[in-house]
Amino acid sequence: MKRDRLRTTLARLPKIWRARFLRRPTRPQIHGATRLEGDRWRADDRDPQAVFPQSRESLTLFARTQRPGGLTPRLYFDWGRGFVQVESAALPSGESLLLVLDPADCADLRALRFDPFEGEGEFELCFARGREGEALARRIEAEGPPIRKARVALRDYAPRRRSRPAGRLRAFGAPHEHFLHVCALAEAELRGRFTVPPATPRISLVCPVYDTPPAYLDDLLASFGKQIAGYAELIMSDDGSTSARTLAWFDGHASVRGLVILRNGVNRGIAAASNVGVAAARGAFVGFIDHDDALAPHAVAVLARAMEDNPRVKFFYTDELIADGKLRPLDVFDKPAFDDVLLSGVNYVNHLSLYRRDVLTAAGTFREGFDGSQDYDLLLRALKPLSADEIAHVPYPAYIWRRDGRSFSVKHIDTATVNARRALSEAYASAQAPVPVAPANLPDLHRVRLDLIAPRPKISIVVPNRDAYPLMREIADGLFQRTDYPDFELIVVDNGSTDPDTLALYERLKRERPNFTLHSETAPFNFSAQVNKGVALATGEAFLLLNNDIEVRTADWLAEMVGCLAYPRTGVVGARLLYPDGTLQHAGVVVGLGGLAGHWYVGREPDFPGPMGRLAVRSTMTAVTGACMLISRACWEATGPFDDTRFAVAYNDVDFCLRARAAGFRTVYTPFATMTHHESATRGPDDSGPNRVRFLLDQAALIERHRAPDFLDPVLSPWRGRDHSEPQRITLDRLPRAR
Repeated sequence: MKRDRLRTTLARLPKIWRARFLRRPTRPQIHGATRLEGDRWRADDRDPQAVFPQSRESLTLFARTQRPGGLTPRLYFDWGRGFVQVESAALPSGESLLLVLDPADCADLRALRFDPFEGEGEFELCFARGREGEALARRIEAEGPPIRKARVALRDYAPRRRSRPAGRLRAFGAPHEHFLHVCALAEAELRGRFTVPPATPRISLVCPVYDTPPAYLDDLLASFGKQIAGYAELIMSDDGSTSARTLAWFDGHASVRGLVILRNGVNRGIAAASNVGVAAARGAFVGFIDHDDALAPHAVAVLARAMEDNPRVKFFYTDELIADGKLRPLDVFDKPAFDDVLLSGVNYVNHLSLYRRDVLTAAGTFREGFDGSQDYDLLLRALKPLSADEIAHVPYPAYIWRRDGRSFSVKHIDTATVNARRALSEAYASAQAPVPVAPANLPDLHRVRLDLIAPRPKISIVVPNRDAYPLMREIADGLFQRTDYPDFELIVVDNGSTDPDTLALYERLKRERPNFTLHSETAPFNFSAQVNKGVALATGEAFLLLNNDIEVRTADWLAEMVGCLAYPRTGVVGARLLYPDGTLQHAGVVVGLGGLAGHWYVGREPDFPGPMGRLAVRSTMTAVTGACMLISRACWEATGPFDDTRFAVAYNDVDFCLRARAAGFRTVYTPFATMTHHESATRGPDDSGPNRVRFLLDQAALIERHRAPDFLDPVLSPWRGRDHSEPQRITLDRLPRAR
């Protein structure tokens, strides 16, 4: 009888609560897919998904596919409002994924949803809870081939509590919250500032149109109508539309104030239609907006203020909100300060861009034949002659980018990618030879092969060492046997080795390698002093500082680093370093991260793309690690040697990069030179044990000389915090100004 009453009680409860009373959770529901055999499934539509009910036990999940494009997995959370796109999380992509989900401290979690990919194809999906899940993970890992692994603490994605006072730094849980907050700041700061319209618009927004659905045009016009009156005009340049609905929309809106409709009778493409719009523009600045996108509230006012504050600037670009087909927020691209090295790998500038009219005139506006990448081609040509102080980033999401898969660049990604690389090849071509452009570490991003055409001067490689025979043998073999650079010398600066094997290795290298030099002097360990001694002996045109615990992985690593010196004003180049387990150890140093300076995205999988794919391409960083640092002779002579008094062991690399920056040199990071770093293998970590006091003194010196805690690294958006190796979005009490 008791059992019957219990069944009756459970039957009356909602399904999600019934699961909490059962001893084992109900099985997940697979939607949008048909089981083929065992754990194999075939997607029936473009959105296969597995829904898992709440449980207190951990969930282990393994997915694998051979479909083109692999897995592009995403995790959704139901915190009581159903599955919401803006509260979802992207997971590592690839052919396979082993995922462990920890439900601790997640009492409010109702259910989870796992989407392996969007599109068609077959896939394998298996899962288990608790100890059975642990056994599943061991079985998968024992199969042998490398697999992508991820562990997710679900509490990290729980709705944030707002217990802190308004105006202080706090994390935001979803893009729409950030967007609403930023718009509210703009409303408060700019209300009443631009009340008298200018005689002619300051900004002309050109929108090429072809058979656009009226709903899209309504959204765009509505967003334009919310801007300050008279400061901007919206020019719709029709490219010979044949849709009766589009043409009727034009007829019905011909008299709207601020809207200019140009009728072009022949379809000639986006470039031609845009150029017609530019010719009709009256604004001092001209920008471009796609027919399916929209403007954020206060976009024109924020840009008008930036123009008043920065009269010397000839090009502005803003952040952008990524939205779904109904303009609901999905993500925010909050961008770094301008970086032409990063732009050579990915068009991170994109929307919204404003060109001063004379810049457009000099560049010749859009060129036909670059479909899908015509904006990228224009950026590369127009910005090339500008100086750094003539370009400014406005950290405001002024542009709403609708990503519903209908744009040319999405539907014809291969064509757009080919045209982007053609534009890059022309932009970086020299009188001597064209520049090949290859895929980056993401297939639709780019690598300008400067390493194939740049000069290859003599490089002096300086390696500090003491004993550590296995490491020293490995680095010598890596340089002399597995590096294909034609002209280098190895200078080892030894501070008192006594190990017989190490001394014998030195003698062998002296006999066999005429490009080997040994400087031996018994002295306390001082990395900066050893570097300076090695450089004093160097005869090369550039110096590569290399730790003795670096392991060479590919033959072309040094040619790649030397090639990066071809970027204008480059004085320092750093490489991507991986821990022995294959995870990321170094992808550049962010000054101010962690209070002083730190490596970002430490511990991530080696091909983690980073925000907007930035870790998959070259970029300018404020600093890189001295474990593998290439320095041009010109930069060394202008900056001065390493400071062996105040930075004997730690932060000497950051200090040098900041001094080089002050002297006018840039630091470039490249992911295309990858090494393994057995960090602190010989002398132990700096921040513990007997090294701690010395480490704290080096920290104090960095604070005193460079004010590191207050340094606003241009690599980061002002909307990103600096208390985590993966900078999180924060809120501020005022809008950051253009920079």
